[in-house]
Amino acid sequence: MANQLNLGENNQPLAGVRVLELGNFIAAPFAARIFGDFGAEVIKIERPDGGDELRDWRKARGQTSMLFRTIARNKKSVELDLRSELGATAIKEIIKTTDVLIENFRPGTLEKWGLGPEVLSGINPDLVLVRISGYGQTGPYKDRAGFGSSAESFAGLRYITGEPDRPAGRAAASLGDTVAGLYGVIGALMLMLNKAKGGRNQEQNVVDVALYEGVFSLLESLVPDYDAYGMVRERTGGRLPGVVPTGSYTCQDGLEVVIGGNSNSVFTRLMRAIGREDLASDQSLMTTEARGAREEELNGAIEAFTGSLPLQQVLAALDSAGVPAAPVYDAPSIAQDAHYQARGMIETHEVVVDRNPELIRFPGVVPKIPGHQGEVKWVGPDLGEHTEEVLMGLTGFDAGQIAAMGSKAVK
Repeated sequence: MANQLNLGENNQPLAGVRVLELGNFIAAPFAARIFGDFGAEVIKIERPDGGDELRDWRKARGQTSMLFRTIARNKKSVELDLRSELGATAIKEIIKTTDVLIENFRPGTLEKWGLGPEVLSGINPDLVLVRISGYGQTGPYKDRAGFGSSAESFAGLRYITGEPDRPAGRAAASLGDTVAGLYGVIGALMLMLNKAKGGRNQEQNVVDVALYEGVFSLLESLVPDYDAYGMVRERTGGRLPGVVPTGSYTCQDGLEVVIGGNSNSVFTRLMRAIGREDLASDQSLMTTEARGAREEELNGAIEAFTGSLPLQQVLAALDSAGVPAAPVYDAPSIAQDAHYQARGMIETHEVVVDRNPELIRFPGVVPKIPGHQGEVKWVGPDLGEHTEEVLMGLTGFDAGQIAAMGSKAVK
């Protein structure tokens, strides 16, 4: 590890691990954030004059978006031009004491800068290199540009998302990127665990994550269903074909509740909770196929119940009956919910949004590991905030060399 680990009580599990992030946007930064949440030192390299473009995404005011503040938390920002000779030299010096490098450039970019796997492993044979790209490092499409949106489409997710009579929909979040980031972390930790167990060192410790493959892995039996049954899944709105009853239902006050009553025992409890003992005791409904054939009837019964009561009364009745259900929350509902707060999933941090410090609520750390909790030490830093600290400390560069890299390099 980069530094000697101290596994004392309440120590974060990745303390002593050094991670170098060369990525932009979502996928690689999301992966690096997880390392930082659990104690790793994460050094984020950003291009001079602007940095990660995520700094501008959904920015209503101020200089830095809350999206960047969220995903770049617990990271040190270093302003560095990777295309320059000095920039490449700095990276090679940092690599000497780095455990994990995470990047999400198009395949061949690192090699073009003289920082390919052969070079990096020659400098540090123990380095784990996580490479996230649209289509992976191999295959006929490897050189294609790929964002999360194209990955979700190529993987089949967009085809089955949305209403059947409308164009393909999407979740209003970067699922393809974040899932790839999670797989990147899993791969890196597996290689690190293998090394810790005395496993044989590979010539290059590379984790190759394709955005589309992460999404495709979430789609369960999409292709097997096609081969076995000739079934091509189509868009079905908020309900899943053959998984009945489940979906979103409107309550008397216009608010929505999502109910999952698609297992035999839960279905029975749900029907009793909505006052339909006749359906609860109907043995012909004790298979998923039978419930699927009567989907319209069953959903009608549920809608009659939810439409007669306000949301809170619906939730209370379903909770009492042991039926999985939840309100369809927006951001204000999440921010004030008592359970989110009790679990530490809403944290307040002071941030300069425009000119003056403000208290802003941010998401907490996942997962919960008693005795080794993750922590948000600071939210996403200003561009180049740690340039001097990192480059002087890890590369031996002096102020003059750092200044030569760009007018904003020294903070």
